[in-house]
Amino acid sequence: MKIKTTLINICCLMLLLVAGLPVAQETASGDHVKVRWLAPDTFRQGMRETVGFYFEVDPGWHVYWRNAGDSGAAPRFDMEAQGALLGPIEWPFPTRLRVEHLTNLGYSGNVAYLFQLLPDKRTQEVTLHADLEWLVCKVDCIPGFATMSLVRPVAEQAAWPATDLALRNYFANRLPGGESESPWQPVSISARGSEHITLQLSGNRSDEIPSIFPINGDLYSASEPEVQREDETLLYKFKRLPGSEIIESSDFVITDSSRAWKVSAPLLSQVEIEKSATSIWLLLLSAFIAGILLNLMPCVFPVLSIKLFGLINGGNRPAERLRESFLYGAGIMVTFLALGLALLALRWGGLAVGWGFQLQSPVVVIGLIMLFWLMALSFSGFLEFGYRLMGLASSSSRGSFTTGVLAVFVAAPCTGPFMGAALGAAVVIPPLQALLIFLCLGLGLAAPFILMCASPVILRHLPAPGPWMEKLRQFLAFPLYATVIWLLWILGRLAGDSGWLAGLSLLLVVTLAIWLVKNFSKKGGAAGLICVAAILLISLSAIRMEGGEQPAEMAYDWHRYDKALLTEALDNGRPVFIDYTAAWCITCQVNKKLVLDTPSVQALFKKNNVLLIRADWTRYNPEITQALQDLGRNSVPVYAWYPAGEKKPELLPPLLQESLIAALFSKHLTVNSEDG
Repeated sequence: MKIKTTLINICCLMLLLVAGLPVAQETASGDHVKVRWLAPDTFRQGMRETVGFYFEVDPGWHVYWRNAGDSGAAPRFDMEAQGALLGPIEWPFPTRLRVEHLTNLGYSGNVAYLFQLLPDKRTQEVTLHADLEWLVCKVDCIPGFATMSLVRPVAEQAAWPATDLALRNYFANRLPGGESESPWQPVSISARGSEHITLQLSGNRSDEIPSIFPINGDLYSASEPEVQREDETLLYKFKRLPGSEIIESSDFVITDSSRAWKVSAPLLSQVEIEKSATSIWLLLLSAFIAGILLNLMPCVFPVLSIKLFGLINGGNRPAERLRESFLYGAGIMVTFLALGLALLALRWGGLAVGWGFQLQSPVVVIGLIMLFWLMALSFSGFLEFGYRLMGLASSSSRGSFTTGVLAVFVAAPCTGPFMGAALGAAVVIPPLQALLIFLCLGLGLAAPFILMCASPVILRHLPAPGPWMEKLRQFLAFPLYATVIWLLWILGRLAGDSGWLAGLSLLLVVTLAIWLVKNFSKKGGAAGLICVAAILLISLSAIRMEGGEQPAEMAYDWHRYDKALLTEALDNGRPVFIDYTAAWCITCQVNKKLVLDTPSVQALFKKNNVLLIRADWTRYNPEITQALQDLGRNSVPVYAWYPAGEKKPELLPPLLQESLIAALFSKHLTVNSEDG
């Protein structure tokens, strides 16, 4: 009889296989994986129960979390139930799994994927049917498929096998709890350029640094984020996946390795907008004021001297002067807009650049050297074309627009008050608002000259043109010569000794070409142009071959920027002063010569055991660019002061005084005495 029954069962099984129907079973297996139900022998009527699928994985192999990370795929569960309601799959918190150069999120070893089940009140039996897909990996990955079923009676009490109940409880304790239960609360997320996103947490367990896992695998890299502690907050800097779109909020799983919590963090820009609808207007006002103050910076003086000459030489023609001032303003604003678009486009493309990035290119600096040299020669009266060039730049319609373009290019090295915060915000707020900041900077730079031309009182008091104008024109050539010297020095810092040689040789050949044109007509002009083109190509080749200046020895006790050195000093409670500077930043050089590198200030630093770091941004340096961005800045100068025992810096104003540096230490002493 038993043999007959067995034969019947085998026949039925074969018929099912021939018909192509899946064979329902309570267990499944594949390469390196065994899967079974984690469920009671009987369900309790009307009582919610946590059940699941238990994956037994061979040593060295792993399966995946809901966000699989850089490779792999999360398992899929397609479930149907009769006599019960089912909840979604719940995922125990994962670990990071390194596979060669990739980071995956998943489980190295056995794991249970759980879900909630609620039997119907009147049902006598619960039937589950599930189609499963999974991927098990070591270095290579193997897919697995199975169809599983479960039939269990419903009784007054649930009955669990002891081993399965212990497994269920273990993995249930690893499921993320609610945000309100978490000892760490999310504050915000903020985009740091196109490459990083920072999550800020606050919490009452300051002695612990929890692990964080992003649920969104389309935005965040799975690799371990950099962690920085600031007072009662933790900052996690995640790598951002290329081309990903920022969303209004992001979900994360936080774990202390024994428990976990799911939290949701809002985007910082949304928080700021909700808190204050006027924040963008304050930024635009700051940008406008910063543009006005740029007129007082030495960078802009050579170009303003050209406009001043044209204004005096133009006499009292208010309508014409006003028209030219508007064209000058248009040149400024169009150039600011173009530079802003270029800056945002480069950052969106993954290149970390900041304000003044054009002066980090030797080619651009050489072009400016040639331009200012020709302008200086024209003001000195050394070439006939110079008169037309000077007239073009000072009084004609095209010249007024061109002078506005020049004003923006030479203003790039200067960062005045209000400008740092405005430019820093421009790279993290929406692009349209960022472009408005650049336009307001341009409007502020152009406003004083436009108001001067619009004022009949000022125009009436302008002196009448006369022979003295020739002397004034020649005098105004000297600021242009000074600008050439300054640009040559920048070229030397960018390209080393070959930069100086290339720049001076180019000026020599340009002057020779002008002489040939003046004395030998067309043939001389052709020869001059050939000489200029040849020396230009040789100069650029020499600069590329040398590849830049070797780092010079640091004066006094300054150290080159080194993130590891900074971290070590902060961990040891040592005070740190960082000078973010560049050779093409005039404000930086003035602060260096008049304040930072004076014996008295250096003595103050030495007396208080301050670690001095000079972050030289003359040439493109992504590490320094990122450090500036983390401070909310993308221009120099920036002065970051870390008092002893503090890891959050205080940003000093861009214009330094010795009394300001001395006050840093007197304030610190006052705080210490009060604590005592």
